[in-house]
Amino acid sequence: MEKVYLLEGMFNESQLKGKEYLLYLDVDRLIAPCYEAAGQKAKKERYGGWEKTPIAGHSIGHWLSAAANMYHVTGDKRLKEKLNYALAELAHVQSYDTDGYVSGFPRDCFDKVFTGEFEVDNFSLAGSWVPWYSIHKIYAGLIDAYQLLNMEKALQIVTRLADWAYNGLINLSEDQFQKMLVCEHGGMNEAFADLYDMTKNPNYLELAERFYHQAVLDPLDNQLDELEGKHANTQIPKVIGVAKLFNITGKEKYKRIATFFWEQVTNYRTYAIGGNSIREHFGPENAEELGILTTETCNTYNMLKLTELLFEWEHHSKYYDFFEKALYNHILASQDPESGMKTYFVSSEPGHFKVYNSRDDSFWCCTGTGMENPARYNRGIFSHHDDRQFFINLFISARAVYEDRGLIVRQETGFPYKEESSIFFEQTPEEEFDLLIRIPYWVKDEMTFMVNGEQVEVVKVNGYAKITRIWQQKDCLTVVTPLCLHRYVAKDDEQKQVIMYGPIVLAGALGRENFPETDILSDHLSLNNHPLIEVPALVTDQQDLEKWIQLVDPDKLIFTTTEVGQPGNQSLTLKPFYDIHHERYTIYWNILSKAAYEHFVDNEKDRRLREQRITIDVVTPHEQQPEVDHNMEASLSTSAYKNVVHSGYREAKDGGYFSYEMKIDASKSMYLAVTYFGGDGREHMDGRVVERDFTIWIDENELTRQKLTNQHPGELFTEVYPIPFAWMKEKETIRVKFQSSNGKIAGGIYRVRIINEPEI
Repeated sequence: MEKVYLLEGMFNESQLKGKEYLLYLDVDRLIAPCYEAAGQKAKKERYGGWEKTPIAGHSIGHWLSAAANMYHVTGDKRLKEKLNYALAELAHVQSYDTDGYVSGFPRDCFDKVFTGEFEVDNFSLAGSWVPWYSIHKIYAGLIDAYQLLNMEKALQIVTRLADWAYNGLINLSEDQFQKMLVCEHGGMNEAFADLYDMTKNPNYLELAERFYHQAVLDPLDNQLDELEGKHANTQIPKVIGVAKLFNITGKEKYKRIATFFWEQVTNYRTYAIGGNSIREHFGPENAEELGILTTETCNTYNMLKLTELLFEWEHHSKYYDFFEKALYNHILASQDPESGMKTYFVSSEPGHFKVYNSRDDSFWCCTGTGMENPARYNRGIFSHHDDRQFFINLFISARAVYEDRGLIVRQETGFPYKEESSIFFEQTPEEEFDLLIRIPYWVKDEMTFMVNGEQVEVVKVNGYAKITRIWQQKDCLTVVTPLCLHRYVAKDDEQKQVIMYGPIVLAGALGRENFPETDILSDHLSLNNHPLIEVPALVTDQQDLEKWIQLVDPDKLIFTTTEVGQPGNQSLTLKPFYDIHHERYTIYWNILSKAAYEHFVDNEKDRRLREQRITIDVVTPHEQQPEVDHNMEASLSTSAYKNVVHSGYREAKDGGYFSYEMKIDASKSMYLAVTYFGGDGREHMDGRVVERDFTIWIDENELTRQKLTNQHPGELFTEVYPIPFAWMKEKETIRVKFQSSNGKIAGGIYRVRIINEPEI
């Protein structure tokens, strides 16, 4: 068994802070929704936030995974005691269901699915919010407890739960099964692949392969990128699952899917910090749109899992180049080092700030993966293959023990504050083997390698430096990785740049001007419209970064610029993004020559600033969180994505409707701004011609009648409607409803905003 222990350093400190939160959480409160779903009285009140919604119970699953991983790497017996108690409680709750069901919500939705007659949408299945996604976290937590710690009770619970699923789904036709998979279902294919690995029960392999979502995975098999507009974290676990299925079955299509997906996401859909998505969705290829709701942290957690699997197939440095970038600049940066709280999104909006979960009243999806991340820092630093190859992938202080191979290795490093790393061999096998050290893409000059103080030659293989010898106990390999300042240039704008030092994103530390009272809160959307600040452009004709950026504090990697910030000839402070907390920042700068700056107008920034200033609330239809967070109600309504305008929409037909609960400021004039597609008008439906003619309601009041007649072909346009004061009196929210009539269509609606000025 491989065991890797972190040594002193920032990852160890962050891991210990993450462990504090795991020990703080009350298992009885986490399991409370499971008791209630079984019709029993819980021992304590359930937690708040998402744990008081239909997605309840996902957090106990994440906690099980996090606690099992954390105990595995730290050996803290308090975690083992809590794990034993949690498993005993889950087994007790499971005993109330003769089929073995256990979750944080009732099984009614699944029972309806098992009949084959059910309604489905991207995030709703049989009237429940992403039930497979939520229950998958419990599967995964139990699997981790067994795989890492050999906890038999976890295996007993999860196999009963797996048999319940198999017996319920066995009678679904292929069409019915694929229809079910339209709704986000987490990593259910991965869970059943893992269960097959653990038990060799063929039923589990059968079900793992049935959880193959053809609509998403078949295009990837054909090397087609159809990811635009898709909910990003819905797709990544599906690909992790097929990667594991390749390891089990050897079917090449599974490998093709995983490899192509990874290449497309990392090369064409990833931001400088290693994260992806905006408002949880993939945008167009090579778009790097900035915003407050970018880089969902769950996505990067899953991309790191996928990267590990792909490296097993091809030992190439590109995998850990990406892993390193995402680990330092997103995952490490996503946990507040003071409170241990986690981010949902990491904003790329210049002048914004990070927003963290509260301790007891958030429990977002990224709170869950955020619990797991610190326990996973140990992963990927080292890897061992075929008994003859040992890889150093990351420059993190850690000690690796491979009991079955007689190998103990310790890496000591001050990276990224120091360029030198030392690898000590505490125990070695007697035979010759290859040591391979990653040559990062960012190294300034040639790396140097010294064994026991003497420089040695290396062979370069797939981005790794290979040294082959019979290693001896007490041998020391010293590696020097020259670091330098360099630029990351955005894929969609060569003036939009990020300053990096080696793999480290250096963000502009912009202080606390007009900062919110707290950035730790239960509602991650509540500060979306908090006022921004002006962020200067960097104006210089000097291409060499070291001519205008100086390292002023090597111990903290703090840099300052010369007076290149414009307007105002400002000198600016840069520091590692993982050290930016509770202050405003920018990751991306506009970097221009003096001549270019004379003619530079950042229209996009001006638009965003004005929109931020006048917006009270906003809903982007077709996107899960905005619709859930605005308590959407709907009947005979569907949503989709239109590539030509890079936006999602919702509509309702034949008497159907959809509505959102939206915030207002009743002390001011309020306006409803609705965005439509100008090419919408009459269309054929079920052999008849129908019109897009519908009514917009504010609560019980009819606001207006809207008809779409192809008035702005090929583009989006916005209509603004004043809201009467009398309808808002003594209210903090209103319900905006789009109602169709028989033979008519309401929408499509691409964006709904409450604003405080009549023009946008």
